[in-house]
This record gives sequence, structure tokens and C-alpha cells, in this order.
Amino acid sequence: MGKMHLLAGSNWPAIGLCFFFFFLIASSAKIPTSKIPSTTKKSSALGVQLQVTDKQAVMFIGIKYKEMNNVLETKNYENNRGYWDVVWSRPRDSNIFDKVQATKFSIIVQNEDQVEISFSKIWSPSMDKTTVPLKVDKRYIVRRGSSGLYLYAVMERLKGWPDVDMDQIRVVFKLQSEKFHYMAISDDRQRVMPMPQDRTTGQPLAYPEAVLLTNPVNPQQKGEVDDKYQYSCENKDNKVHGWISNDPPVGFWMITPSNEFRDAGPVKQDLTSHVGPIVLNMFGSVHYAGKDLNTEYRNGEPWKKVFGPVYVYLNSIPPSENPKALGKMLKDNWPYNFPRSEDFPSSDQRGNVVGQLVVRDPYINEKLIDASLAYVGLAAPGAVGSWQTEVKGYQFWTQADKKGSFSIKNIRAGKYSLYAFVPGFLGDYKYNVDVIIQPGSEIKLGVLTYDPPRNGTTLWEIGIPDRTASEFYVPDANPTLVNKLYIDSPANKFRQYGLWERYTDLYPKNDLIYTVGVSNYAKDWFFAHVNRKVGNTAYKATTWQIIFELKSVMQSGSYTLQIALASATNSELQVRFNNANVKRPLFTTRLIGKDNAIARYGIHGLYWFYSIQVPASQLLQGKNTIYLTQTRNGSPFSGIMYDYIRLEAPTKA
Repeated sequence: MGKMHLLAGSNWPAIGLCFFFFFLIASSAKIPTSKIPSTTKKSSALGVQLQVTDKQAVMFIGIKYKEMNNVLETKNYENNRGYWDVVWSRPRDSNIFDKVQATKFSIIVQNEDQVEISFSKIWSPSMDKTTVPLKVDKRYIVRRGSSGLYLYAVMERLKGWPDVDMDQIRVVFKLQSEKFHYMAISDDRQRVMPMPQDRTTGQPLAYPEAVLLTNPVNPQQKGEVDDKYQYSCENKDNKVHGWISNDPPVGFWMITPSNEFRDAGPVKQDLTSHVGPIVLNMFGSVHYAGKDLNTEYRNGEPWKKVFGPVYVYLNSIPPSENPKALGKMLKDNWPYNFPRSEDFPSSDQRGNVVGQLVVRDPYINEKLIDASLAYVGLAAPGAVGSWQTEVKGYQFWTQADKKGSFSIKNIRAGKYSLYAFVPGFLGDYKYNVDVIIQPGSEIKLGVLTYDPPRNGTTLWEIGIPDRTASEFYVPDANPTLVNKLYIDSPANKFRQYGLWERYTDLYPKNDLIYTVGVSNYAKDWFFAHVNRKVGNTAYKATTWQIIFELKSVMQSGSYTLQIALASATNSELQVRFNNANVKRPLFTTRLIGKDNAIARYGIHGLYWFYSIQVPASQLLQGKNTIYLTQTRNGSPFSGIMYDYIRLEAPTKA
């Protein structure tokens, strides 16, 4: 075996030292050693140096930074330190974990300012059956004056290749467990983490990811729950995360300047960093969505996508350095102009779209309403709301200002639909014309009008239409099953283990009853409609009631019950009016949902919307009761989260 070394000189603040990236090389055919000497010019940064002794690149094995010889975990096998992987399967078969190791190595760029190298392979039918049918080109870039490593991958299916499901694509770094103890995801989500052996000595809980720490290395962490899903993050917020070593002082950060290559839109949730210490960049997965995501490739469908570039940044963590500020700077420089793959377009090969979104709801205001802080995006053409299950193409999203004005920049050339959703309003918007982006195009869409679902005057409403259940009652965690990071964090209260069982504690015999005009949804509406535990492994379906008064019933036209769900997991919601025992419900969702957001500390998963027509014959003058039954009772995690419920009067003639 030989090795390839990348030596990067840096003038980054407080660093001033060189660092190396090591790649293990499979001995096959020799090529001349290539080395660029350090620059002799007066410069604040050394030139980039590359040394190569063998031809076939196999794996990434180390990063030397300052006095830390390898920031990656040297106790691990060399192929288990830093790698890309794809979780895939043949239709209806079990998942296969493929680290997409390369069979070919080539130098793309080699000079004092930059080195870009390629690790690639092309699938063929003669390969091992565990090898995903893909053409893969993994690229690594080191630049003068840059304290880190840029990485991206081009993955492609050629026409006619076998049918597969690809449920996960990511890059992984496993750091020195004896050095990196402090993890940071955001300003309010950072802490000293448990050690990996604490999970081994701990008590497994309801599923493998959750472990109660019973004998941790740090005694102060005894009694806490560790679960990697407690550190999940929405795509739109997942810009910078990583770990810090105190001795020596080293920060290791994963920085993502754009989400264009991540799947399922801005509010898709996924993993970040977790006990290991492990740093992830999840480009795509079925987490918080399940197989409702469009991860199937059938009938020889061709496909190509560029994942990244992302940036692995190392620093000496002085107080003056702020990784979030660096992340913003890198985002402002997007798209990078230095990657050499022809599949990664530069800014002059992209286009921009601007416009304004307004809301028309005469039942709220006769005038048009600014779509304040709306999320507006371009994704593959499809049905209304289809962006949230789209994974094969690119998505480009922005958040509008308070007036609903938006600007989407640096869009790859192609055909898209323009989608939006507006906090405070039901449903999804889709522009009725495809948007064609050409290199250098500047498209001005003008004022677009969204007509949210509405059939009549609001009689009453529960919640806020924001696609989450965050406004509802989230109970205190069982004090013996907590993550201390979230004890005094109201915004993250839902990230505690076992909250689904708190429903049984609060409603041991009778189910939730909500009285319109009396109850308060922030205190009286449990955040998740789950089953009641009636034995060690037995659960009972639950029926919630909404009680409301009607002074009179309009006989002309139908009433409308608008129900938006923030999550669904192996669930069926049935709706009945004024008779809980009638065999046939007025409405049923049938079996829906695989997002598992209840078990994985997600205050939402996929968004579901239903507009239910309610005949006047179903209603009574005076007291009325709606019965909401979640019928599937095979698991503690079968359940739904409501986003918003509204009853509307019939449309006036």
C-alpha cells in the first residue's frame, strides 16, 4: 500500500501552520511521484503540495492539523474514518450499505494555489452484488490560504441500469474520541457530549438509537438519554455544525453553503453530529419522511446529481473566530468558481428569479395580504406540494421579506415549478406556469397571488397553520429520562425522550376533550395524537373530542372542516360528528405516514392537508362534538401531529 499526501499551507487567522490530508492508495500501477515545492515568493501562505506514489485511490484515512497527527479516529479501520456512503436496495429487498470506494484516481488540478483530485468508479454487472449501480466521481479540493477541505461528488445512473431504491446519501467523518468532546449545532444547541462507551454500558430503551446512560465516564451525565435524533436539524438551518477539542485546541466543522443538492426542501429534517464523535452531511435520506420520498429509480431511468461542494473547516477556535460567520461568508461566495467538474455550473451559467407573493383571503381582509416570510422555492415540476417528497433534482429556496418579496439566486439551468407556503395560512402554492432557467437569465415574475383553501367564514380554529405542532402542549419529560441540554429550552422541549408515553400519564382512562371558547390549545391540546398504553406491550386507540356550539345550522350548502397534519406515522385518522359509535366515519385518511417524527423528536414530518365537506345534517343547533379517532394501535409510535384545524360556515350566496 502507498499513500497520497495533500499539504496545505494556510494564512487563516490564528493558524499559520500547515496541515495534511492523507489518502490510502491501493498498490497497482506506479506513476511518477508528483510534488509541488513550497513557494519561494514572499507570501503569507504556503503553496499547496501534492505527493502521489500509486495509481488507484481507495479511501480517505486522515487529517493532520497542527500538533494533532490525525483528527480522525485512528482506532477505527482505515476505511471507517472518513467516507461517502449510499444506502440502497433492489426493489423489495433489504438495504445494502455501500461506501462507494473508488477504483480510479486522477489529478484534476495541480498548482501552488489549488489541488483537486478525483476518486471514481463505474458500476458494471460483473461487480459484487453489494455495489450500488452508480457512476461515482468523488472530488477533494485543497486551496492556498484555506484551512480546510472542499469535497463534492457527482453520482450518475446511466440509461438502462437496474432498478434500485437509494434511501440515503451522505458523507461521514469520525473524530478522535479521546480529543473531541464538545459538540455544537447552533447557538442554543451545544454541549459536552457522552463518550461512545457510555452507550455500550447504558440501558437500551424503546429502540436502538436511544440509550439511558447508567454508568457514564462523566458522572454528571448519569441518568441522561442519548439519541442521535435529538440533534436533528431542518435543512434551512443546517449550515454549520461540528466538534471542539480542548487539548490541543482544534475545531472541526462541517459547513454547507447551499441546500440546492439536499432533498425534500427547506424544512426536511436530518441528522447532524452525534456521539462518536461523528460529523455528518446528509444529502438525502428517508428520515422524517419514510418511503413517501421519491427514492425509487425504475425502468432504466437515467439520473445525475452533484452533491456539494461542502467545506470541512479546521480552526484553533480562538474567541474571535465564529464558524457561523464563516458559514455566511462561504454562502455569500456560492457558487464556488474553482471546482473543475463540468457538472458544477458557475454563477454565469445560472439564473435568478424575483417576484412578490401576496395572499387573497377576503374572509380575513378584503385587500390583498402580504405573504410575510413565505418560503418560496423552485423544484422539479410536479403537483402542488410535491417538492416535499422530491429527491432526484435540485431545489432552490428562499424566505420572502415581510412584504412577500423574494429573490432566488444562482439557480441551475433547467425547468422547474415554483412553489411556496406561507406561515399563518393553510396549504401550498404553485405557480401555474413552468419556470425555465437559462444561463444568465433574470426572470421577473411580478406579483403572484395565493388563494389558500377557504370555503366560508371561520367559526372556530385550533392551532396556527405553520406546518408544525410546536404551538401545542408539549409535556415535561419523565425526570429519569432527560437530555439536560433541553431542560431549560422551551423551543426544543419536544426533543426529550418518551413524550409519547406522557399522554397515558395525563389521560390514564379518558381521552382528551377540547372545548372551543374554553380550552387553550397551548395548554390543553396534546402535541401528538398517540395511543394509550394499557399494558407492557399493549396499546389502545384513542379518540379526541372537540366540543363547540352553533347558535343555528345553515341548511343551504355544506360546512367545511379543514384539517392540516404536521406528521403521520402508520396512522389512520377518522372523523365523526355527534356520534362516536357510527360504524362508517364521515371521513378517513386511510393508512398514511411513515415519518416516525414522534419517536425521533421531530415536531413535524411530512405535511398532509384535508378539506372535509360536512353536510348540515351532521350538525345540531347548540352543542356539537367532533370525534377524532386515530385507529391504528399496534405501536406507541403510531400517531399523528395536528398542525391546524378550522371549521368554516357554508359559503354565502
